[in-house]
Amino acid sequence: MARAPGLSVRLKLALSYAGFLMLAGAVLLAAGYFSLSRGVHPGVIFMVRSHADLLRDFAPIAAMVMAFLLVFGLLGGWWLAGRMLAPLTRITDATRVAANGSLSHRIELDGRQDEFRELADAFDAMLARLEAHVAEQRRFAANASHELRTPLAITQTLLDVARSDPNSDTEELVDRLRAVNTRAIDLTEALLLLSRADQRAFTQEHLDLSLIAEEATETLLPFAERRGLTIETSGDTTPTIGSHALLLQLSTNLVHNAIVHNLPEHGTVSVTTSARANGAVLTVENTGEKLAPEFVSTIAEPFLRGTERVRADHVGVGLGLAIVKRITQAHDGTLTLTPRDAGGLLVTVQLPAVSGL
Repeated sequence: MARAPGLSVRLKLALSYAGFLMLAGAVLLAAGYFSLSRGVHPGVIFMVRSHADLLRDFAPIAAMVMAFLLVFGLLGGWWLAGRMLAPLTRITDATRVAANGSLSHRIELDGRQDEFRELADAFDAMLARLEAHVAEQRRFAANASHELRTPLAITQTLLDVARSDPNSDTEELVDRLRAVNTRAIDLTEALLLLSRADQRAFTQEHLDLSLIAEEATETLLPFAERRGLTIETSGDTTPTIGSHALLLQLSTNLVHNAIVHNLPEHGTVSVTTSARANGAVLTVENTGEKLAPEFVSTIAEPFLRGTERVRADHVGVGLGLAIVKRITQAHDGTLTLTPRDAGGLLVTVQLPAVSGL
């Protein structure tokens, strides 16, 4: 926004300091003059011939005092304002640097805690979060571009092969193209869902998390039975607040992930909801291979599928737990991933609680 030029804050503070000092001096001089004009002074009695003589003797002294206060107030105010505003200048310079795209710059204002230090620390923390967010978005954009390019490249290859071989099996080509196209659609929908969760573009409503988890479990129950798995559900009414569609997607992703990354046979999935004083909690626990803690700490990142625990018949798009993480954050909740000692994973989602449905 274009603004008309104005006085600097430093000059305004200097003028304010000088004006206040002169006002205080004028009050003191006036008090002294009226005291002398009555011939009364602490401990001393002055005999004054007339007000004119007193004013003639008092006026030059008062003028010199006021002139001294003016000069002293301006110079002292200018120096003090500069000292006080020096941290603000550093903050302003850092803001300009950040506005030019350098998010790695930090103010790192030293000294004791005060309002300027609190502002500088808050600004540094904001820059750190922005830098991490921008870096994450860049990685995400690069990974998404790579993932989207893969089905397109496969489609192009299949079409080139079919074009060069007129006698190729058309039905097989159609089936393979359909599978590749389905993967591209799934990935695109997952990316749109991530964007929606990041922008918090949803309506908040009072919900029962136990009913949402039950709905997700019932939907995936046939899939679990085909893989020879047992799903166990438990939990009472668990009130929370948020988006039904997003929380249903969260629950579905967690149960689906627990089914896919399970034992080859006789595995179990446990889905539990509970209402606690500090929030509504959803836990999904599954059997499976033993997982290292350092590996578990990375599996909620986008496109990190963990190839050693993904079966070839159900690769997915690498965004299942990433979507869970973003939806949880969009609902001001927390996501905790814990490897089970016996193998498998324990996922805990804690969401804000409400007093009732």
